[in-house]
Amino acid sequence: MLQSISLPRNLDTRPIPTPVHAMVHDLRCRIEAFQDRWDVPQIEQFVAADYELVYQTLDWVRESQMMIGNRFVEWGCGFAAVTLLADCLGWDCIGIESEPTLLQHGRKTVSDWCATLRSEPQSNREQTLATPAEPELVLGNFLPTGSEELADDPTLPSLGHDTATAYQEIGLELDDFSVVYSYPWPGEDEFHELVFDRYAARGAILVQFCGPNDVRAWRAVSRT
Repeated sequence: MLQSISLPRNLDTRPIPTPVHAMVHDLRCRIEAFQDRWDVPQIEQFVAADYELVYQTLDWVRESQMMIGNRFVEWGCGFAAVTLLADCLGWDCIGIESEPTLLQHGRKTVSDWCATLRSEPQSNREQTLATPAEPELVLGNFLPTGSEELADDPTLPSLGHDTATAYQEIGLELDDFSVVYSYPWPGEDEFHELVFDRYAARGAILVQFCGPNDVRAWRAVSRT
């Protein structure tokens, strides 16, 4: 069973460190340049989130919620924006992506931004930012083996990735993670919740970006 975590109404007023603002601006520029290209096939399931609001949510979760560990995983990391934001908050981060092209861009973004943050003198780095640890990005399916049976609609976008589950490659299972982030397409948020409920550790937290001004958080409290 999942327990809804009540998010504060003034979440979007939480301060965002200057380097995070710069990172998000750079990420948007990279994403727009990628989406504006006419000479490569577009990836329809890749849509950017409100990264500032996601950062503010994750920052609040880290500050206010009891955590069962320090591992963070992003389901469908794309350009690794949220994985990088979580890394700046001090979590041990992994991003899972099924599209090789997006994974390539994500790894380039991670390499560039971790190098940029490391080059900043410690005295200039804002205290709210952790030392970047260059999160791991993995090619694969973020769904645990067998979780497809929880879907009542076989056309859900999350079911359309023809890649093996990533957990075997990283040597971890979903219940090894303290925080999971997902950006479900309309109509599949409940499916993501069901997968998290079935496979996550008790006490783990799911953060979902479901659209403009719609961020949700859940805690796994018992097996259904």
